[in-house]
Amino acid sequence: MAKTWQELEEIQPVVLKMIKNSIEKKRLAHAYLFEGMKGTGKRETGILLAKSLFCMSPIEGVIPCEECNNCKRINHGNHPDIHIVEPDGLSIKKQQIQQLQEEFSKTGVESKQKLYMIIHADRMTVNAANSLLKFLEEPYQQTYAILMTEQVQRMLPTILSRCQTLSFRPLSSEHMIHKLVELGVKEHRAPILSQLTNNLDEALELNNDEWFAQAQKIVVKLYEVLRKNSLEAMVYLQEEWFLHFKDKEQIDRGLDLLLLIFKDLLYIQFGKQGQTVFVSEANKLEQFALQTSGRRLADQMSIILEAKKKLQANMNPQLLMEELVLRLQEGSSVV
Repeated sequence: MAKTWQELEEIQPVVLKMIKNSIEKKRLAHAYLFEGMKGTGKRETGILLAKSLFCMSPIEGVIPCEECNNCKRINHGNHPDIHIVEPDGLSIKKQQIQQLQEEFSKTGVESKQKLYMIIHADRMTVNAANSLLKFLEEPYQQTYAILMTEQVQRMLPTILSRCQTLSFRPLSSEHMIHKLVELGVKEHRAPILSQLTNNLDEALELNNDEWFAQAQKIVVKLYEVLRKNSLEAMVYLQEEWFLHFKDKEQIDRGLDLLLLIFKDLLYIQFGKQGQTVFVSEANKLEQFALQTSGRRLADQMSIILEAKKKLQANMNPQLLMEELVLRLQEGSSVV
């Protein structure tokens, strides 16, 4: 993810421009809210902003030098005037915010300015959020706050109103593919990973996960079986699918992969083969795409999305998959 200003400019140019302008004009807000999907560079941007503020020899007055003592300590997470608060278990508790306030009531150890970051700010308890609100309403001079969230709708409106919000856009699939290939992922695997996550680290973990590699094969086989009869599909669920996709998270991942197959078939019908992600199955999918209709594929994609919602609503996984198979086969002997 973005470790330098140059890398940040590639993935979040709007955010970069706003922060650089604020630093150059000395108009930094006392509190920022970085909101966006996981893996879009929020934490890395917070670290970059901290280094820009504390760097002893910033390039052009903005870009951290990465060589001074402050930059190095921030990179190692041990600068005394920078504090990071993360959930203690499932939530950020009032005591954590109170400890932060006590720390900030003291004079800066090495400079007059201080900065704190709250990771997963949406996970603050009500009491913690109310404590933070008082802190935001009466900030200490030269104190900067960066709140980060993937669930901005869960933040208190009163806190949102006291922060300048910077929205981090999802990474483009093209950028993800390029980065993954740079990091050693095989070209035929990168497109699938780019569709499943915006997080490079998570994508790399999936790429090295034997379970995930086998999951792709099982999903492709399920689609092939769906084209036959319902009895064979039900047998396949019992003999293969349920032995591999055991918990809710795994089943959801399987449904995502199945959805990507149907999207690929639709892309092929539209003549957009370059946008397909199951690259290693290209020849097979091109044959399948000739044997169905665009309307049928769209309907089937809607059925899979409905199944994902039912899964999150805790429908019995076995019943869900059996219902899904039957619905995907309705109305046509050829899917």
